[in-house]
Amino acid sequence: MSDSPEPLPLDQATAEEVAEMITELEQYRERLVNDTLAMAQRAKVLRTTVMSNLEPDLARIDTMLQELRNRQATLTNQN
Repeated sequence: MSDSPEPLPLDQATAEEVAEMITELEQYRERLVNDTLAMAQRAKVLRTTVMSNLEPDLARIDTMLQELRNRQATLTNQN
């Protein structure tokens, strides 16, 4: 059994929790791009090749970020 708390469904998250999720996901996205490009440069792989392989993951992250921002806007408007 894990000591980490169970993730909250998005509809139960507070505005502060949603803001924290957005920040963490943005940081993850940036780290993913930077680390992948750094590894590709060391392996002498073209940036365009790396980005085309990374694009589906980035699109998924961007979709999640948009959903979180929409939820944050809803929570902000409710208060």
